[in-house]
Amino acid sequence: MIKIDTDVDIDLADRDQLLKLLRHTPAAQIKNEQITRHNTGVYFTDVPTDTIKGICSLDYKEAEERGYFKLDFLNVSVYQNVKSRDHLDQLLNTVPPWHRLWTDQEFTSRVIHIGNYYQLLQQMKPDSITRMAMFLAVLRPGKKHLIGKSWKEIAETVWIKPEDDSYFFKKAHSVGYAHLVQVHMNLLNAAN
Repeated sequence: MIKIDTDVDIDLADRDQLLKLLRHTPAAQIKNEQITRHNTGVYFTDVPTDTIKGICSLDYKEAEERGYFKLDFLNVSVYQNVKSRDHLDQLLNTVPPWHRLWTDQEFTSRVIHIGNYYQLLQQMKPDSITRMAMFLAVLRPGKKHLIGKSWKEIAETVWIKPEDDSYFFKKAHSVGYAHLVQVHMNLLNAAN
């Protein structure tokens, strides 16, 4: 059996709209020694199922060890303001006003994922998708030691898994979040 070690997150304006259309089994997780529904994970293949609870009967970590592939569908309210695919493309192809992140605290406070980091944004001044991805990565426990380093120094190790297994962002995850920050900044900027 091939084991797939990956984490796939799919952001949606309303996950329930999509899941109503697709046959799936909600993933499960163990909380307080009880198996409960996972907040975002679903399976689209046959998995062992608790027919009473209507969820997978295995904790998502155990299911992964057995080779089951989970997808996480996340509600991201920012996408409720995106009118169409063309609108999203426009937002992604427009360079956001990066400077507002370190010059306009009110604006920054409204931006998804970074609103509480105004002082750090003033210090680091991320001005591209690559640098925003690295900024988001250094906020995680496994990479906090990189805060205060130059962009060049950060780039050398930010995507390497920490030896102590502390939480960190993989590059693909962080770049995806950086694009979401860009979309949100452009939406907020257009509303002003």
